[in-house]
Amino acid sequence: MKRAVITGATGSIGTALIDELIAGGVEVLVLCREGSSRNDNIPVSSLVTRAYCDLDGLKNFVNPTDKPYDVFFHFAWAGTTGASRNDMPLQNKNVEYALDAVCLAKRMGCHTFIGAGSQAEYGRVNCALTADTPAFPENGYGMAKLCAGQMTRVLAHSLGLRHIWVRILSVFGAQTSTDLISYLISSFEKNVPVCCTKGEQMWDYLYNKDAASAFCAIAERGIDGKIYPLGSGSGRRLKEYIEAVRRIVNPDAVIDYGARPYGEKEVMYLLADVSELERDTGWKCSYSFEKGIMEMISLTR
Repeated sequence: MKRAVITGATGSIGTALIDELIAGGVEVLVLCREGSSRNDNIPVSSLVTRAYCDLDGLKNFVNPTDKPYDVFFHFAWAGTTGASRNDMPLQNKNVEYALDAVCLAKRMGCHTFIGAGSQAEYGRVNCALTADTPAFPENGYGMAKLCAGQMTRVLAHSLGLRHIWVRILSVFGAQTSTDLISYLISSFEKNVPVCCTKGEQMWDYLYNKDAASAFCAIAERGIDGKIYPLGSGSGRRLKEYIEAVRRIVNPDAVIDYGARPYGEKEVMYLLADVSELERDTGWKCSYSFEKGIMEMISLTR
């Protein structure tokens, strides 16, 4: 891989992936939304080129560098949080945008399309997630991700592109702001009491740098047509993660377990089986949860 294109690169995984690609000497074209304050998150390097393109502009985007690219990473997605996850027209548009991204990958000379899926595609299960775990999404976001993964695969193959779909579990790291981990760190630093569920959920957290290295490994050695669940491959009760963050940030912080009730469709078990990913690509998770938390804190202070 000499050159790569990334959409949705201003989030936690995208920025870490750019750093990983730069470290490997890969030229990166970042497609970002003009005027977004999150564009400041994009790493600065002579190997990185920015171009402005909204999701609805992918269909007609023209390569500004005239260079051929190798891999297209598609992370961009509208409506990822809150009520917008069940905005069905919006989620349906995301499927169209993903198909536009495949066509753009072809126009830019790419041989591989890698799409960012989600654990939401599975719905609620009580076992470690594999590519073969039956998928029964329970919200529009998960439904659209599932559809996008299947439809982009068919389109990519019809255009002669390799296609790999990565179902991401819970990733934490710098550039996140709405997830539980960021909320905990911020609250503990301010010594604000934290309200949580009982924390009985089995969970799987992955540091963003490990996620980035996984995407690079998948781009280089992933198997065409496969789906890879992406997590650390090891789980703990959510309460154990919360306590680990408290020990690192502020051991005296107050936590009110059970103050927040479980949701109607609360996911109580989330764990990735990464054995196939490890076998195919040689990737291994290198950050413990605690190591990731300490590095995340050092990078945001």
